[in-house]
Amino acid sequence: MDKLLLLGDEAIAQGAMDGGMSGIYAYPGTPSTEITEYVQASKFAEENNIHRNWSANEKTAMEGALGMSYAGKRSMVCMKHVGLNVAADPFVNSAITGTNGGMIVVVADDPSMHSSQNEQDSRFYGKFAMVPIFEPANQQEAYEMAYHGFELSEKLKSPILLRITTRLAHSRSGVQRMKQIPQNEAKIPENLRQFVLLPAIARKNYQGLLSNQVNMETASENSSYNKYFEGTDKNLGIVASGIAYNYLMENFTNRELKHPLVKIGQYPIPRKQINKLLDECEKVMVIEEGYPIIEEMLRGFQDKGTPITGKYDGTLPRAGELTPNHVAQAFGFDSEEGEPIPEIVKNRPPAMCQGCGHIEAYNALNKALSEYSEGRVFSDIGCYTLGALPPYEAINSCVDMGASITMAKGAADAGLVPAVAVIGDSTFTHSGITGLLDCVIEKSPVTIIISDNFTTAMTGGQDSHALGKLEDICAGVGVEKEHIHVFKPTKKNFDEMVDIMKKELAYDGVSVIIPRRQCVQTMKNKKLAEQLKQLGLK
Repeated sequence: MDKLLLLGDEAIAQGAMDGGMSGIYAYPGTPSTEITEYVQASKFAEENNIHRNWSANEKTAMEGALGMSYAGKRSMVCMKHVGLNVAADPFVNSAITGTNGGMIVVVADDPSMHSSQNEQDSRFYGKFAMVPIFEPANQQEAYEMAYHGFELSEKLKSPILLRITTRLAHSRSGVQRMKQIPQNEAKIPENLRQFVLLPAIARKNYQGLLSNQVNMETASENSSYNKYFEGTDKNLGIVASGIAYNYLMENFTNRELKHPLVKIGQYPIPRKQINKLLDECEKVMVIEEGYPIIEEMLRGFQDKGTPITGKYDGTLPRAGELTPNHVAQAFGFDSEEGEPIPEIVKNRPPAMCQGCGHIEAYNALNKALSEYSEGRVFSDIGCYTLGALPPYEAINSCVDMGASITMAKGAADAGLVPAVAVIGDSTFTHSGITGLLDCVIEKSPVTIIISDNFTTAMTGGQDSHALGKLEDICAGVGVEKEHIHVFKPTKKNFDEMVDIMKKELAYDGVSVIIPRRQCVQTMKNKKLAEQLKQLGLK
């Protein structure tokens, strides 16, 4: 078969398509976005009718994939690590329902928070849900895990968590493809109560999940992704997982690795291999990307008193992205550092694009709020979050998707009136609608600005579920039509914008203001241009 040069994200997508996938479900989030985009651009996916549209959020994506699994077909759901928080309810419960068709949950973690609010480790979710976890060391393993993951999911009747990190997601390597597997025929579950989590059924299913742990452990012990490497110098044993294994081996390309080593790419951790290492070695170093989860497990289940080093004792840094240099320093090797950045070179923080509609919306908001005290604007996650930086300094919060509206409501409940929420069009349909409903029910004095640029701009201009629907959604939720305003955020309209904002800030109730202007980065998108024309928005 072909050999391709692929990003880690693309290798997962190609492996899933070659492995018989019938549908991929996702909400865009760096560093996972390119998985779905690769499938969307695939001629093979189009010819074979593979579902590949974006979902409203990660929870709906997870549930869509579970529904496809229910119907006997192979599905994949993709998200970044904080997206798994949104999808946690169906994810954890999918371990109890089990699967019918194979299902893989791909989560891309972001150590160092390159584009995220935290650097949580999704392996904890997999351990919490008690499902098998794959953690590839390279792009070839990422491809193979996606390819074979469906088969393991169907064998164990369990979803599979495939965890990657930013560096693997966005780096390229050669990938050898395997023979394409045809899609499953549709087939409903033999047990029509399998997915009915009424307490009596759920209790039985949960016992099945507990009983299934031994099968998951056996699969892990026999996995080709877990391997014990013998060594002669047993004063130290090494455990390395995922991409951290690569970082270890990069430090031994010109050196002989004499220490015994357990490479881990599949969980539950292979206890027999780990116990052998603990029996043979005086101490053990754990090298992993993310939280010290393996290190914690080794400390927890071994009774031999073998010293464990890693992130807890400072041998490796606890925070941030792991690097080959960190591993080199842990072994006392000279690490190769680049030249220091000259003092003349200043940091260049991200900034909104020239001509961005968010800019004029913030300028108008700052003017309208000038007669009030500071600290009353709650923002959400998107390009507009850059409004926290100079010269705007217009927002006071950014916590999670959808939090702007509900935090503004809570602040208003506390007496901070007026309170303002700023949210983007895609984020609003992701998780802002329910917060708006809370405001409407209680007639909260909250002014909500939905900055509409017709796209999911922060992650590269994907389709927005809000396109052409915002006013109808707000009115349908219950916002009074006379308090729903739409304008084009330009310098020419500045006075009009300020006037509308001032009036709604003074209104004792819920108001929605929609500054509407196309994202400058999507001006060449012909498909979007045609959609806007059909909707009368251009």
